[in-house]
Amino acid sequence: MRSPLPHRPAHRALRRTVAAVAAAAALVFAGLGTAAQADAATASSRATWTATPCATPKHKGELACDSYRVTGGLTAFQKQQAARTGVTPKAADAATPSGYGPTNLQSAYGLTSAAASNGAGETIAIVDAYNDPNAESDLAAYRSYYGLPACTTANGCFKKVSQTGSTTSLPSSDSGWSEEISLDLDMASAVCPKCNILLVEATSATMANLGKAVNEAVALGAKYVSNSYGGSESSSDTSYDSSYFNHPGVAITVSAGDGGYGAEYPAASRYVTSVGGTALKTSSTSRGWTETVWNTSSTEGTGSGCSSYDTKPSWQTDTGCAKRTIADVSAVADPATGVSVYDSYGVTAGWYTFGGTSASAPIIAAVYALAGTPSSSSYPASFPYTKAGTSALNDVTSGSNGTCTTTYLCTAQPGYDGPTGWGTPEGVSAFTG
Repeated sequence: MRSPLPHRPAHRALRRTVAAVAAAAALVFAGLGTAAQADAATASSRATWTATPCATPKHKGELACDSYRVTGGLTAFQKQQAARTGVTPKAADAATPSGYGPTNLQSAYGLTSAAASNGAGETIAIVDAYNDPNAESDLAAYRSYYGLPACTTANGCFKKVSQTGSTTSLPSSDSGWSEEISLDLDMASAVCPKCNILLVEATSATMANLGKAVNEAVALGAKYVSNSYGGSESSSDTSYDSSYFNHPGVAITVSAGDGGYGAEYPAASRYVTSVGGTALKTSSTSRGWTETVWNTSSTEGTGSGCSSYDTKPSWQTDTGCAKRTIADVSAVADPATGVSVYDSYGVTAGWYTFGGTSASAPIIAAVYALAGTPSSSSYPASFPYTKAGTSALNDVTSGSNGTCTTTYLCTAQPGYDGPTGWGTPEGVSAFTG
């Protein structure tokens, strides 16, 4: 049995919340504040967030999801709105989106044209644990709001099954994993609105059950499989590789983790695309966006590192790690620059902003889907390496996710680095092969 990586989300969120409140109170005490000014100071505070409940496994041997939900302050999206309109949005208001939506994500990653024309007939599989009874209706609310095509069981776009493929005998419901499921479904929709979506729900969050769900997704025809979970490495990982992740011709993406520098599995599998996380903001550059390594603290930020067990794949040639290096590519994950999600199970029905590498993994799976079906004998994790250093990828060159003896494993630099891999998508050409 494996142990999940340690998470201390409640303490981190509390510290951020207390700091924001203290800052507002200081303004009032200093004579700068009427009640209205104090409210304004609070509203303009940095975003605060907490880990979703599934980030803390309920049972020994279960893996953790890699997501955070914003609970207060203003996100990057809301600050952009305020700058444009002059009206300060409400903090963490479930009545309206407060994170990046499809148009933002497609713009940031050069996908606007591909999202409008590609993806029809392709199926993205989302693998998560437990059941989300509101998955289809929440997905419908997200897609309707953003003007995306309907994706329902009735029109054949959406399908939900258990790890055995049953549409009727589903796992027990879980509100924490339902938040994760909503995040994953919405990100797949945002980037590839024409794609079909297959949700495969594992009986529990053990590697064995999640792995069986991956196999079921592939058996049902998915060529793109997103996984937003992980745990500490173990000597069993190489056997898990062969049992669950060795699927040539299938793009399997896995979140790199949210605990800062350090390797986790299955992101360390040599058969998957390991996806790191960035902070994404608008800028005056020709691209219109800028990214840095997502790092909140020494215990929170994108994962990266050098595997202790998994063999280095032939297409990975960095010299500071003898085994598999995490990550390959990256996408937005910082909750402060997070993505908009609609969720209703176990929370007030409405709009939430999420972050974590649970957001970046389905985004990259959807980019693969826009790029088209991988060749039958390929390992799609290798595709970005063939376009390394080209305009097909946005090279992320600033930020770090901790400290390490081999600098590039935890610090961004020109070219390849651990936290962001070869960078983020700029169109789909780095994801074909």
